[in-house]
Amino acid sequence: VQLQASGGGLVQAGGSLRLSCTASRRTYGTYLLGAWFRQEPGREREFVASIAWGSGNTVYADSVKGRFSISRDNAENTVYLQMNSLKPEDTAVYYCALRRLGRSDYSSWGQGTLVTVSS
Repeated sequence: VQLQASGGGLVQAGGSLRLSCTASRRTYGTYLLGAWFRQEPGREREFVASIAWGSGNTVYADSVKGRFSISRDNAENTVYLQMNSLKPEDTAVYYCALRRLGRSDYSSWGQGTLVTVSS
């Protein structure tokens, strides 16, 4: 499966952005989780949020709780990340990823979309 991420850009602190990640084929029934990660230059990639395709259960990193919201559209094979109250420290390349049923790792990754938050 190929993932196409979009929605990144430049925004002022306190602003909002919505990221989208669309899979090239059906995800429901094959993939367990959809997730977003981010990576700043010179730092390791870090987990941001995940959502279960079936139940819709969500998990968030402490750093984004209350500000970010992950959702999915099973019919469109798309996972979203609504980012509100953005801070300069949210600046990073954001990657979407999928985890297959029965696997413990994220096996499919999008190309990344840059989010820049100015102070």
